[in-house]
Amino acid sequence: MQRIVESVGEDVNEVTEGDTVIPTFMSQCGDCADCRSTKSNLCTTLPFKVSPFMPRYETSRFTDLNGEVLHHFLFVSSFTEYTVVDIAHVTKIDPAVTPSRACLLGCGISTGVGAAWRTANVEKGSTVAIFGLGSIGLAVAEGARLCGATRIIGVDVNQRKFEIGKKFGLTDFVDPANCENKSVSQVIIEMTGGGADYCFECVGLASLVQEAYACCRKGWGKTVVLGVDKPASQVSLPSREILHSGKTLMGSLFGGLKPKSDIPLLLNHYMDKVM
Repeated sequence: MQRIVESVGEDVNEVTEGDTVIPTFMSQCGDCADCRSTKSNLCTTLPFKVSPFMPRYETSRFTDLNGEVLHHFLFVSSFTEYTVVDIAHVTKIDPAVTPSRACLLGCGISTGVGAAWRTANVEKGSTVAIFGLGSIGLAVAEGARLCGATRIIGVDVNQRKFEIGKKFGLTDFVDPANCENKSVSQVIIEMTGGGADYCFECVGLASLVQEAYACCRKGWGKTVVLGVDKPASQVSLPSREILHSGKTLMGSLFGGLKPKSDIPLLLNHYMDKVM
Protein backbone atom coordinates (compact mmCIF):
# COMPACT_ATOMS: atom_id res chain seq x y z
CA MET A 1 0.00 0.00 0.00
CA GLN A 2 1.11 3.56 -0.68
CA ARG A 3 -0.21 6.51 1.32
CA ILE A 4 -0.15 10.31 1.36
CA VAL A 5 0.49 11.91 4.76
CA GLU A 6 -2.60 13.90 5.74
CA SER A 7 -1.25 15.18 9.06
CA VAL A 8 1.44 14.37 11.62
CA GLY A 9 1.41 14.18 15.40
CA GLU A 10 3.50 15.87 18.03
CA ASP A 11 7.29 15.31 17.85
CA VAL A 12 7.09 13.72 14.38
CA ASN A 13 9.66 15.36 12.09
CA GLU A 14 10.62 12.52 9.74
CA VAL A 15 7.66 13.16 7.43
CA THR A 16 5.36 16.08 6.82
CA GLU A 17 1.93 16.72 5.32
CA GLY A 18 1.80 15.75 1.63
CA ASP A 19 4.71 13.27 1.74
CA THR A 20 4.36 9.91 -0.04
CA VAL A 21 5.00 6.98 2.28
CA ILE A 22 4.81 3.19 2.47
CA PRO A 23 3.45 1.77 5.75
CA THR A 24 4.98 -1.57 6.79
CA PHE A 25 4.06 -4.05 9.51
CA MET A 26 7.77 -4.19 10.40
CA SER A 27 9.05 -1.33 12.51
CA GLN A 28 12.41 0.43 12.49
CA CYS A 29 12.82 2.73 15.46
CA GLY A 30 16.44 3.41 14.53
CA ASP A 31 17.65 3.53 18.13
CA CYS A 32 17.58 0.00 19.61
CA ALA A 33 20.47 -2.47 19.40
CA ASP A 34 18.78 -4.47 16.65
CA CYS A 35 17.99 -1.44 14.49
CA ARG A 36 21.61 -0.29 14.81
CA SER A 37 22.96 -3.76 13.96
CA THR A 38 23.42 -5.16 10.46
CA LYS A 39 22.58 -8.63 11.80
CA SER A 40 18.86 -8.15 12.46
CA ASN A 41 15.75 -6.33 11.29
CA LEU A 42 13.72 -7.26 14.39
CA CYS A 43 13.23 -3.99 16.25
CA THR A 44 13.39 -4.44 20.04
CA THR A 45 11.59 -1.22 20.93
CA LEU A 46 8.51 -2.03 18.83
CA PRO A 47 8.65 -5.79 18.18
CA PHE A 48 6.34 -7.44 15.67
CA LYS A 49 3.30 -9.17 17.13
CA VAL A 50 -0.32 -9.73 16.19
CA SER A 51 -2.03 -6.98 18.16
CA PRO A 52 -5.26 -4.98 17.76
CA PHE A 53 -3.60 -1.77 18.94
CA MET A 54 -1.02 0.84 18.02
CA PRO A 55 2.41 -0.53 18.98
CA ARG A 56 3.85 2.21 21.15
CA TYR A 57 1.07 2.66 23.73
CA GLU A 58 -1.12 -0.42 23.16
CA THR A 59 -4.15 1.77 22.44
CA SER A 60 -6.51 2.22 19.49
CA ARG A 61 -6.80 5.44 17.50
CA PHE A 62 -9.98 4.34 15.69
CA THR A 63 -13.65 4.66 16.65
CA ASP A 64 -16.86 4.20 14.72
CA LEU A 65 -19.66 6.81 14.38
CA ASN A 66 -21.00 5.78 17.78
CA GLY A 67 -17.65 6.19 19.51
CA GLU A 68 -17.05 2.44 19.83
CA VAL A 69 -13.40 1.38 19.62
CA LEU A 70 -12.21 -0.15 16.34
CA HIS A 71 -9.03 -2.20 16.24
CA HIS A 72 -5.88 -1.82 14.16
CA PHE A 73 -4.54 -4.59 11.91
CA LEU A 74 -0.81 -5.39 11.85
CA PHE A 75 -0.05 -1.80 12.92
CA VAL A 76 -0.96 -0.28 9.52
CA SER A 77 -4.68 -1.05 8.89
CA SER A 78 -4.06 -0.85 5.17
CA PHE A 79 -7.62 -1.71 4.13
CA THR A 80 -8.92 1.62 5.44
CA GLU A 81 -9.14 4.82 3.42
CA TYR A 82 -7.61 6.76 6.30
CA THR A 83 -5.29 5.18 8.86
CA VAL A 84 -3.14 6.11 11.84
CA VAL A 85 0.40 4.71 11.78
CA ASP A 86 3.35 5.01 14.15
CA ILE A 87 6.31 6.78 12.54
CA ALA A 88 8.45 3.67 13.11
CA HIS A 89 6.20 1.86 10.62
CA VAL A 90 6.40 4.48 7.85
CA THR A 91 9.00 4.82 5.08
CA LYS A 92 9.11 8.01 3.06
CA ILE A 93 9.58 7.44 -0.69
CA ASP A 94 9.99 9.41 -3.90
CA PRO A 95 6.49 10.48 -5.11
CA ALA A 96 7.64 9.92 -8.70
CA VAL A 97 7.44 6.15 -8.25
CA THR A 98 4.28 4.68 -9.80
CA PRO A 99 1.81 3.97 -6.94
CA SER A 100 0.81 0.56 -8.34
CA ARG A 101 4.47 -0.51 -8.15
CA ALA A 102 5.53 1.20 -4.94
CA CYS A 103 2.68 -0.38 -2.97
CA LEU A 104 4.06 -3.88 -3.67
CA LEU A 105 7.06 -3.16 -1.46
CA GLY A 106 4.88 -2.88 1.64
CA CYS A 107 5.07 -6.66 2.12
CA GLY A 108 5.28 -9.36 -0.58
CA ILE A 109 7.99 -8.14 -2.94
CA SER A 110 10.20 -6.86 -0.15
CA THR A 111 9.81 -10.13 1.75
CA GLY A 112 10.72 -12.35 -1.21
CA VAL A 113 13.54 -10.30 -2.70
CA GLY A 114 14.91 -9.57 0.76
CA ALA A 115 14.92 -13.24 1.76
CA ALA A 116 17.20 -14.10 -1.15
CA TRP A 117 19.29 -10.95 -0.87
CA ARG A 118 19.57 -10.17 2.85
CA THR A 119 18.62 -13.35 4.75
CA ALA A 120 20.12 -16.07 2.58
CA ASN A 121 22.75 -13.93 0.86
CA VAL A 122 22.40 -16.07 -2.27
CA GLU A 123 25.72 -16.33 -4.05
CA LYS A 124 26.50 -15.99 -7.74
CA GLY A 125 26.41 -19.36 -9.50
CA SER A 126 24.35 -21.07 -6.79
CA THR A 127 21.28 -23.30 -7.03
CA VAL A 128 17.96 -22.27 -5.47
CA ALA A 129 14.73 -24.20 -4.85
CA ILE A 130 11.50 -22.32 -4.10
CA PHE A 131 8.46 -24.08 -2.64
CA GLY A 132 5.34 -22.14 -3.62
CA LEU A 133 5.18 -19.70 -6.53
CA GLY A 134 2.76 -17.09 -5.26
CA SER A 135 3.79 -13.46 -5.13
CA ILE A 136 6.40 -14.08 -2.42
CA GLY A 137 7.85 -17.15 -4.14
CA LEU A 138 8.16 -15.26 -7.43
CA ALA A 139 9.80 -12.38 -5.57
CA VAL A 140 12.32 -14.84 -4.12
CA ALA A 141 13.06 -15.95 -7.68
CA GLU A 142 13.63 -12.33 -8.69
CA GLY A 143 15.92 -11.80 -5.71
CA ALA A 144 17.89 -14.96 -6.51
CA ARG A 145 18.20 -13.85 -10.13
CA LEU A 146 19.51 -10.45 -9.05
CA CYS A 147 22.04 -12.20 -6.81
CA GLY A 148 23.31 -14.23 -9.77
CA ALA A 149 21.89 -17.69 -9.04
CA THR A 150 22.51 -20.01 -11.98
CA ARG A 151 19.65 -22.44 -11.40
CA ILE A 152 16.31 -21.49 -9.85
CA ILE A 153 13.86 -24.36 -9.36
CA GLY A 154 10.20 -23.63 -8.68
CA VAL A 155 7.91 -26.11 -6.94
CA ASP A 156 4.14 -25.68 -7.29
CA VAL A 157 0.99 -27.68 -8.00
CA ASN A 158 -0.07 -25.17 -10.68
CA GLN A 159 1.94 -25.77 -13.85
CA ARG A 160 0.93 -22.39 -15.28
CA LYS A 161 3.17 -20.80 -12.64
CA PHE A 162 6.25 -21.96 -14.56
CA GLU A 163 5.60 -19.72 -17.55
CA ILE A 164 5.00 -16.79 -15.22
CA GLY A 165 8.04 -17.72 -13.17
CA LYS A 166 10.37 -17.66 -16.19
CA LYS A 167 9.94 -13.89 -16.27
CA PHE A 168 11.40 -13.79 -12.76
CA GLY A 169 14.32 -16.11 -13.39
CA LEU A 170 12.97 -19.64 -12.95
CA THR A 171 14.97 -22.20 -14.93
CA ASP A 172 13.26 -25.43 -13.81
CA PHE A 173 9.86 -26.51 -12.52
CA VAL A 174 8.72 -29.40 -10.33
CA ASP A 175 5.06 -30.40 -10.03
CA PRO A 176 4.59 -32.71 -7.00
CA ALA A 177 1.85 -34.55 -8.89
CA ASN A 178 4.34 -35.63 -11.56
CA CYS A 179 7.08 -37.00 -9.29
CA GLU A 180 5.82 -40.60 -9.68
CA ASN A 181 6.87 -42.54 -6.57
CA LYS A 182 9.49 -40.04 -5.43
CA SER A 183 9.20 -37.17 -2.99
CA VAL A 184 9.83 -33.63 -4.21
CA SER A 185 13.03 -33.53 -2.15
CA GLN A 186 14.31 -36.70 -3.84
CA VAL A 187 13.61 -35.23 -7.27
CA ILE A 188 15.45 -32.01 -6.46
CA ILE A 189 18.43 -33.87 -4.96
CA GLU A 190 18.71 -35.85 -8.20
CA MET A 191 18.27 -32.74 -10.36
CA THR A 192 21.00 -30.86 -8.52
CA GLY A 193 23.43 -33.67 -7.82
CA GLY A 194 23.13 -33.49 -4.05
CA GLY A 195 20.63 -30.76 -3.19
CA ALA A 196 20.03 -27.04 -3.64
CA ASP A 197 22.33 -24.52 -2.02
CA TYR A 198 19.34 -22.46 -0.87
CA CYS A 199 15.73 -23.55 -0.30
CA PHE A 200 12.79 -21.25 0.43
CA GLU A 201 9.43 -22.33 1.87
CA CYS A 202 6.82 -19.79 0.74
CA VAL A 203 3.52 -21.57 1.41
CA GLY A 204 3.18 -22.00 5.15
CA LEU A 205 3.10 -25.78 5.63
CA ALA A 206 5.27 -27.64 8.12
CA SER A 207 5.48 -30.58 5.71
CA LEU A 208 7.00 -28.32 3.04
CA VAL A 209 9.52 -26.93 5.51
CA GLN A 210 10.65 -30.51 6.08
CA GLU A 211 10.81 -31.17 2.33
CA ALA A 212 12.79 -28.00 1.74
CA TYR A 213 15.24 -28.88 4.51
CA ALA A 214 15.55 -32.44 3.16
CA CYS A 215 16.61 -31.27 -0.32
CA CYS A 216 19.04 -28.64 0.98
CA ARG A 217 22.65 -29.55 0.25
CA LYS A 218 24.60 -31.08 3.14
CA GLY A 219 27.48 -29.07 4.56
CA TRP A 220 26.39 -25.59 3.54
CA GLY A 221 22.74 -25.70 2.47
CA LYS A 222 20.40 -23.07 3.92
CA THR A 223 16.62 -23.37 4.23
CA VAL A 224 14.64 -20.16 4.79
CA VAL A 225 11.03 -20.22 6.02
CA LEU A 226 8.75 -17.42 4.76
CA GLY A 227 5.32 -19.06 4.82
CA VAL A 228 2.94 -18.59 7.76
CA ASP A 229 1.51 -21.87 9.07
CA LYS A 230 -1.25 -22.40 11.64
CA PRO A 231 -0.29 -21.09 15.12
CA ALA A 232 0.04 -24.54 16.70
CA SER A 233 1.89 -26.13 13.78
CA GLN A 234 5.27 -27.72 14.52
CA VAL A 235 8.18 -28.83 12.35
CA SER A 236 9.71 -32.19 13.19
CA LEU A 237 13.29 -32.97 12.15
CA PRO A 238 15.52 -35.89 13.21
CA SER A 239 18.16 -34.57 15.62
CA ARG A 240 20.71 -36.91 14.04
CA GLU A 241 20.19 -35.24 10.65
CA ILE A 242 20.57 -31.78 12.16
CA LEU A 243 23.86 -32.79 13.78
CA HIS A 244 25.33 -34.68 10.84
CA SER A 245 24.12 -32.66 7.85
CA GLY A 246 25.61 -29.27 8.68
CA LYS A 247 22.58 -27.52 7.17
CA THR A 248 20.90 -24.33 8.38
CA LEU A 249 17.17 -23.76 9.00
CA MET A 250 16.02 -20.20 9.67
CA GLY A 251 13.06 -17.88 9.48
CA SER A 252 12.86 -14.55 7.67
CA LEU A 253 10.35 -11.87 8.67
CA PHE A 254 9.94 -9.18 5.99
CA GLY A 255 12.86 -10.77 4.15
CA GLY A 256 15.33 -9.58 6.77
CA LEU A 257 14.95 -6.03 5.45
CA LYS A 258 14.98 -2.85 7.50
CA PRO A 259 12.08 -0.90 5.94
CA LYS A 260 13.46 2.64 6.12
CA SER A 261 16.94 1.57 5.00
CA ASP A 262 16.20 -1.06 2.35
CA ILE A 263 12.90 -0.12 0.67
CA PRO A 264 14.51 2.98 -0.93
CA LEU A 265 17.26 0.71 -2.31
CA LEU A 266 14.68 -1.59 -3.93
CA LEU A 267 12.85 1.41 -5.37
CA ASN A 268 16.12 2.64 -6.88
CA HIS A 269 16.59 -0.78 -8.50
CA TYR A 270 13.07 -0.50 -9.94
CA MET A 271 13.63 3.04 -11.25
CA ASP A 272 16.96 1.95 -12.78
CA LYS A 273 15.12 -1.02 -14.40
CA VAL A 274 17.31 -3.54 -12.57
CA MET A 275 14.19 -5.32 -11.29
